[in-house]
Amino acid sequence: MAVITNINLWEEGQKKIEWAKKHMPILNTIVEQYQEEKPLKDLNVALSVHLEAKTAYLCLCLSKLGANMFVTGSNPLSTQDEIAAALVKNGLNVYAKHGVSNDEYFEHLMMTLDNDIDLIIDDGGDLAYLLHTKLLDKAKKIIGGCEETTTGVIRLKSLEKEGKLLFPMIAVNDAYTKHMFDNRYGTGQSTWDSILRNTNLIIAGKYVVVAGYGWCGKGIAKKAQGLGAKIIITEVDPIKALEAYMDGFEVMTMDKAAKLGDIFITATGCKDIIIDKHFYDMKDGAILCNAGHFNVEINMAKLEEIAEGKYNVRKNIDAYKVNGKEIYVIGEGRLVNLAAADGHPVEIMDMSFGLQMLSAIYVKENKDNLENKVYNVPEHIDKKIARIKLKSLGIEIDKLTDEQKEYLESWEV
Repeated sequence: MAVITNINLWEEGQKKIEWAKKHMPILNTIVEQYQEEKPLKDLNVALSVHLEAKTAYLCLCLSKLGANMFVTGSNPLSTQDEIAAALVKNGLNVYAKHGVSNDEYFEHLMMTLDNDIDLIIDDGGDLAYLLHTKLLDKAKKIIGGCEETTTGVIRLKSLEKEGKLLFPMIAVNDAYTKHMFDNRYGTGQSTWDSILRNTNLIIAGKYVVVAGYGWCGKGIAKKAQGLGAKIIITEVDPIKALEAYMDGFEVMTMDKAAKLGDIFITATGCKDIIIDKHFYDMKDGAILCNAGHFNVEINMAKLEEIAEGKYNVRKNIDAYKVNGKEIYVIGEGRLVNLAAADGHPVEIMDMSFGLQMLSAIYVKENKDNLENKVYNVPEHIDKKIARIKLKSLGIEIDKLTDEQKEYLESWEV
């Protein structure tokens, strides 16, 4: 089945997928290792991830391992219609269109889950949310799943803490080869790719305010530093705030930063980071964008309410008139690197999606031994991804001798 915008766009989408395939050696290696075995044979898999070329290739790889794929997006603005068309042309079931309303977006999620699903691959926790609220009957068949994002893992751990989690989930986001590379290098590069291509402005010399100094915030700040920006970090965690200071950045409250910033980037996973009082204090021409999963970090509803006027100034950029000034928002306050660009670099997502594939296989193979908990990615899977990546780069590393292993495991000198 398919609910897409236009099947005739498939050729353009196929070209993008082929480009991604050439730069995803980890997925290619995993398919090569498991294609004959087909460990996901006859498994109905629902996938909700930002629907672009790299995700599409993950879907095709999962299909090669035997899975019946039912695919939708995880953000109304990140779905690329040509990619959705290409997946349908390749025989997959797709329910996704670019630019749908919030109601339509959730309707597509519901349609995806209405297929006798066995396993979910989630990005932000929306599939899991529906299975724990509106689709409790369908949750009974779910053997488990994987979660891609910090935001989604937070939601899942809240369910587990309350004793309400209905099936085991793997926190793919928390794997070292995910958060250390995807969240840091991927978010850092893709966020600035979006800002640069959409504004066409120089960054050197500007005050850049980064809200949140987790792995995503660190990557964004580091790239901004390389572009010559003057960087301000806002934080609620005293340890992360101190780390930002030690890394050479200014640290202050958002109340103070609002008056100084030229570009604001939220990356906290929380809501109401930038609110009405901050809009009033901002400079004329301040640029706002969000690198967190949900569009709640910048309070767009309040901005719409207080704005004296609004108009589109460039593709993906809206201007709001507030107190005689203009404030610019990229991508409607949604995930800036995907709502207004192409997302993380291909090679970065190759690692993250490799984790997704191996974690899905792990859930299938261990379904009888897993409880309804949030599990970390097993260490051997994490290290396997790193080894495949190093091999693809032509890099060899040392190995411990038996004597060294014994020394490290002993308490004696």
